Amino acid sequence: MVARFLVWYLCLNLHLHKGSNQFVGTPTDSSRAKFAIQCNANLMLARVCRVYAPLRKELVRPPHLPSRHRTRSSMTAAGAAALSPNEQAVAALQPSQLFKFFAQLSEIPRPSKQEERVLSWLKEFAKARNLETKQDKVGNLVIRRPGSGGGEQAPTVVIQGHVDMVCEKNKDTVHDFTKDPIRLVVKGDWLHAQGTTLGADNGIGVCTALALLDMSPSTAKLPPLECLFTVDEETGLTGAFDIAPDMLEGRTMLNLDTEDWGEIFIGCAGGGDSQLQLTMPIENIGEGMASSSCQFLVNVGGLLGGHSGLMIAEGRGNALIILVRVLRRIQAASAVRVCSLSGGDKRNALPREAQAVVVVPNADVPAVQQAIAQTVEELQAEYGLLEKDLFVRLDGPTTSSPLPPNTQAMTADGLQRLCALLTLLPHGPLKFSHAVPGLVETSNNLASVTHSTPAEGGSPIYQVVCSTRSSVMSALEHVRGNIRECGRLVGAEVVQDQAYPGWQPNPHSAVLEVTKDVYAAQTKHQAKVGAIHAGLECGIIGAKFPGLDSVSFGPTIRGAHSPDECCQISTVEPFWQLTLGVLERLADKRL
Repeated sequence: MVARFLVWYLCLNLHLHKGSNQFVGTPTDSSRAKFAIQCNANLMLARVCRVYAPLRKELVRPPHLPSRHRTRSSMTAAGAAALSPNEQAVAALQPSQLFKFFAQLSEIPRPSKQEERVLSWLKEFAKARNLETKQDKVGNLVIRRPGSGGGEQAPTVVIQGHVDMVCEKNKDTVHDFTKDPIRLVVKGDWLHAQGTTLGADNGIGVCTALALLDMSPSTAKLPPLECLFTVDEETGLTGAFDIAPDMLEGRTMLNLDTEDWGEIFIGCAGGGDSQLQLTMPIENIGEGMASSSCQFLVNVGGLLGGHSGLMIAEGRGNALIILVRVLRRIQAASAVRVCSLSGGDKRNALPREAQAVVVVPNADVPAVQQAIAQTVEELQAEYGLLEKDLFVRLDGPTTSSPLPPNTQAMTADGLQRLCALLTLLPHGPLKFSHAVPGLVETSNNLASVTHSTPAEGGSPIYQVVCSTRSSVMSALEHVRGNIRECGRLVGAEVVQDQAYPGWQPNPHSAVLEVTKDVYAAQTKHQAKVGAIHAGLECGIIGAKFPGLDSVSFGPTIRGAHSPDECCQISTVEPFWQLTLGVLERLADKRL
C-alpha cells in the first residue's frame, strides 16, 4: 500500500510541475487548483509517514549497520525513534551534533588494523549527503565538501584525524574490542567510558570533521574541505606513512589530534620501535621441588599507565620494572622458580599491569609474602602520592601440591638474562629540550613483554618492545643504538622499524597566525604555542605533500591510552567554535 501511494505521489508531482514556468507571476485558476491538489497530497503524505514511521525507519537504515548507527538522514526520517544508550548519555552535551556523532562512532569497534567497519560507516555518511569520497589502498579515506557561504573560491583546507583507537581495559572489565561498543558515561564535566579507553583520541577529532561535513551549505561559511581520515595511527602511523600521493589537494591542514585545550601545537617528536627477542631455556623443576611446592601468580597492577609520550615525564610506575624488582626480592628470600613473565600491552602506553607465574616451596610461602610486603612498603614511599592504587599480590596457589615433576621453569641463566635486559633498557625521559623549557626532547618506554612457543615446540621466545621518541633524529637513533647494545649483551635478536620523522615547528606559519588571532578574539586570552612529545601525523603527511602548512589543537583529554581516558566536556564547545572561526577566516582567502 505504501509503495503504491509513493508511486502515485511521485507521478502527481511530475504532472503538477510539468511546464511549471507558465505559473510564474499572477496565479491562474488552474495554478490555484494545482496548488490545492499539491497541498492535499502533501497532507496525505504526512499522514502516511506518521502511520508508517517504524517501516520508514527500517527503509532508511544503512543495510549493514544496526539501528544505533543512524546518520543524519536516517535520524530525520526516523523522527522520534528511541535513542541508543550512548546517544542518551550525551543528549544534553554541546555541541550537540558533534557529540551525537561521537555516540554513534562509539558503537563501532575500531581497533588499529581493524577499521573496515568504521570506514564503511563514514562512506555511508558521505553517500547520504552526496559528498565525494576517495580511498587509497591502505584504507585512508577523504571526504570532500564544496565551499559554501562565500567560501566557494577559497583554497581547500584539510581536516585530519585518525579513526583507530587504543584498546585498553581494566582487568576486571569484560569487553571485546572487536565486537562490543564503547559505553559512554558522563561524570560531572568529564566524559568517560565504562572500564575501557574512551576513544576520544581521536574520535572527537573525527566527529568534528563529520559535524563540519554535515553543516548546511545554505548557512555555513566554509572553504572547500578535504576531511582526511587515516588508519592505524596508534600502532605505527601506517596510514600516514603509506598515504597515496594523490589523496590531497589542500595545502593548509588542521590536525585535530592533540589533547590540551588552550594550546596550539606546531611540532612533535619523531619515534621508532625496537623488538628484542630472547630465546628462553627451560627445564623441569624436578621431583624434589615438585613434591613440596605450589604454583602462584605474582601480580603487579593498579598503576595509572597512560600515553607513553605525554605522560612519560610524570614519574608514573612501570609494571614491568616493578615486577623484576619484586622477583629479585623474593628470590633472595626463597628458592622460587619462575615459569613465565609478561606485562604491558601497547607500544605507546605505559605498562599498567604485569605478572609472573612462580613455583614456591610450601615452607617458603610466608617468607615470600613478607618479601613482597616489604617491597610494597618501599614502593608506596616512592610512588604513593601518585600511584595511589598500586598493588603487588601473591595470588594462589593456582595449583595444588604436589606439582607434576615435569613442570617447567626458566633456567637460572635464562631468567638472569631476561631480568638484566629489563633492568638495563632505558625507560622514562632521557633529555629535556634546551629550547622549550619543560618539554621532553628524548624518551624511551619499556612497553611490553610477551612470550610464545614455536609451533614445532622447543624453548619459548620472549619479545620485549620499546618505543623511543625524540624531536631530534640523531638523539633518537643514539638511544635506539643503546637498545641494540643492551640486546647484544644478553644474546637477544633486535629488530627495529624505520623511525618516523618529527614535525619541525614553523613559528611563521600562516595558519598559525590565523588560529592565534581567532583564539584570542574568542577567549580574550593568548594561546600557548608549542611542540608535543608525542607522534602526530603532521610531520609524515607534510613530508608527503610539500608546502603543507599545519597546526594541531583539540579539547582537553586526560589519561589517553588507558581506561582512565576522559574528555573535558566544557572544552569541546570552545574547541568547536575555534575550528569554525579558523575556517570562516580561511574561507575569505582566495587562490
